[in-house]
Amino acid sequence: MAFLFRRTTTVEEGQPRPRRKLGCLSGCLIFFAVYFICSALLGWLMGDMFSSSTVTLQDKTVYRLQLQGTLVEQAQEENPFAAFTGKIPFGSYAGIENAVGLDNILSNIRLAKNDDKILGIWLDGAELLVQPANAKVIRDALLDFKQCGKWVIASANDYSQINYYIASVADRIVLDPTGAVQWNGLSAQRMYYKRLLEKVGVEMQILKVGTFKSAVEPFFRTSMSDEDRKQTEEYMGGIWDEFKSAVSASRKIELAQLDALADRYMGLQPAEEQLKAGLVDTIAYMQDMDSLLRVYTGTKDYHLLTTNKLAQVKRPVSKAKDKVAVLYLEGEITDDSGDGIVGTEVVKTLKKIGKDENIKALVLRVNSPGGSANASEQIWHAVQNIKADSIPVVVSMGDCAASGGYYISCGADYIFAEPTTITGSIGIFGTVPNASKLLDKVGLDVDGIATNKHSDLDGNMIFKGMNSEEHALMQTMVERGYDLFTRRCAEGRHVEQDYIKSIGGGRVWLGSKGKEIGIVDELGNLDNAIAKAVELAGLESYQLAYYPAVKDPIEEMLKMLDNTTEEERLMLKMREFCSKPRVMALMPRVIIK
Repeated sequence: MAFLFRRTTTVEEGQPRPRRKLGCLSGCLIFFAVYFICSALLGWLMGDMFSSSTVTLQDKTVYRLQLQGTLVEQAQEENPFAAFTGKIPFGSYAGIENAVGLDNILSNIRLAKNDDKILGIWLDGAELLVQPANAKVIRDALLDFKQCGKWVIASANDYSQINYYIASVADRIVLDPTGAVQWNGLSAQRMYYKRLLEKVGVEMQILKVGTFKSAVEPFFRTSMSDEDRKQTEEYMGGIWDEFKSAVSASRKIELAQLDALADRYMGLQPAEEQLKAGLVDTIAYMQDMDSLLRVYTGTKDYHLLTTNKLAQVKRPVSKAKDKVAVLYLEGEITDDSGDGIVGTEVVKTLKKIGKDENIKALVLRVNSPGGSANASEQIWHAVQNIKADSIPVVVSMGDCAASGGYYISCGADYIFAEPTTITGSIGIFGTVPNASKLLDKVGLDVDGIATNKHSDLDGNMIFKGMNSEEHALMQTMVERGYDLFTRRCAEGRHVEQDYIKSIGGGRVWLGSKGKEIGIVDELGNLDNAIAKAVELAGLESYQLAYYPAVKDPIEEMLKMLDNTTEEERLMLKMREFCSKPRVMALMPRVIIK
């Protein structure tokens, strides 16, 4: 928030103009900063004083699994600052609103299955931002929970399509009278910038390997290429087939009928039509869910525990000496800064894991569309160092492990993926903006000297554009990167490099297809990957050690209180982008709802 203080002063001719005083402004800013931090600290300390770090389960408890917020792989500790913004202000999930840890949800479902004090699960709401692979993980966990004979009920004002896919396992699905089930089929759309860039006078100079490497297409096309359309239709069709088959099995609705309902765009149909179609069981106001819960629990004195609260229930802790390390790698891959997978930080963590003599196996939980090719190579090398010490490495792929995400996975001893995991995209590209026309439009000129033929290449690429010789030099560099990428994949998968190139070219595959073509070993989840790591290490007893460690909120906030403004950080990122060519192993992130 910016404050502007202005006063009007009459100055006699010939008299010196009074100096503006910034003391009031500075004082206000300091006051608000101190108030903000002290309030947060006080709230946090008071919370610790009046609440226990553990929760004791009571009889007749219901796990209230709220399908709201944004799903992330690893839960973060609650921090006092999120209360002011509703968002995580730092760390791997910086800026994410209402982050919900998949690890907490799965742990809670397992606890609910095995503890008789928990009677059932209430899926409350249907607005969780989640992608297909992890939605399937939650759905499968709920199906496993029901094997013990306990119930699951679901209720929501509106069901997003992917949340309905999860909720379809419920014994009873409740819909608000004014709500609907967004059962409409899947779509994937991208925005193309070519005409806009032409208007402002910027040309993106593209260097890539692979006809399917579509991440750069928006810069030089106005529509999907045939190759991109083909691969997108294939993986979207596979995800839609999974949605339909799962809902059909749970709701006893024919596959053809589910397609017919989607063609009607059920999201615009009244609640009565949802009931008639068999998508829901009950129409009722959400404020009346207490009555239904009393019926299912058999009492009015039931207890509700949310995901965060149930996660505080004490679990048995293994005292085994041997450990299996689980390293979460989520987000875009960057070299030495950012909010996702930061190469330098991951390498440090892997070195730390390698030095722990009690760690006998490593599981990488990868959920990434890729990013920096250099950082991907550094992480790959660090993983190979782990393997060199006879520590087996197993990968568990989440929603996406593509391009650089596959790069850091390919060297593992064994790879698991979900059927709807998006993987592959084995390809490299580089982008360099040519702003020469823009500079001409705004009247800017660039001149200088160079001691050698290509000394000024970095600047000329942006200010004048690459000539054919310079473009050839850059393209050769990108092709070397692709050759290295495919060689790493071939070594890791124990196949010929030419075979990797035949299925590579930037093409995206679903996990189910990845198993068929050999870039994935088995379909399964994180638990399957841990079990495989235990098997490969020959362990009889073990404990799990999770990385990276959850960061302390106060410590991280204090690190942020430097003199660098957000505008300055943005300018530094822009300067980095424009100062050197970016060689990326990245796929476009497609959000599926």
